[in-house]
Amino acid sequence: MSPLLLADIESDVIFRVADALRVPVLVLTLLALLWLLWECGAFAVELVRRRRRDFRRLDAAAAGVRESLVAGRDRGVVASEVQAVAWSGEMGRTLDFMVREVGTPGDEQRLSKALADFDFGSLRRLERTRLLVRAGPALGLMGTLIPLSPALAGLARGDVQTLTENLRVAFSVTVLGLLIGAVAFGISLVRDRLYGQDLSDLEYLAAAVTRKADGA
Repeated sequence: MSPLLLADIESDVIFRVADALRVPVLVLTLLALLWLLWECGAFAVELVRRRRRDFRRLDAAAAGVRESLVAGRDRGVVASEVQAVAWSGEMGRTLDFMVREVGTPGDEQRLSKALADFDFGSLRRLERTRLLVRAGPALGLMGTLIPLSPALAGLARGDVQTLTENLRVAFSVTVLGLLIGAVAFGISLVRDRLYGQDLSDLEYLAAAVTRKADGA
């Protein structure tokens, strides 16, 4: 087999593989856009919930937990009351666990594990938008380059319609990919700060209930 024939076969295989990826890339780009819209909605809810965040509210909740546990009140009731400073469902579940476990044997280790699990959960939620930060531009670039080959072929044949259609697809996917990456990057930056504040609030409350247990 001559080198020229081998090169033609390799080029044809590469072209066919790239052309086969055209539809999957376009579908993935649309799915990424829908995913981003869902994340934007969830992000808006997170911002609204944290409008109530205030250190005085947090400090009052910590003092209330201490007084309630010292007084021997039902822990389920105390756990429901402290939900007022839970800025997310995950934070609420962690607070519920902390109130119910404090004062039991080995509570410090379990509280530390609960805080670590909350942190890991926050990282998992951040990974969703961080993935979009990378995947959006990558899909945009692939969606740009794949239609260029048939567009150039149409140009060589003088087929202006094929050229126009493929260039429209290429540039549209580029814009979508960059939009997905840029918005996901902004959400990731703000969420990183929000989740760090959540963890700080939980650590403050954990220290408060632990001090109560030590003094009981």
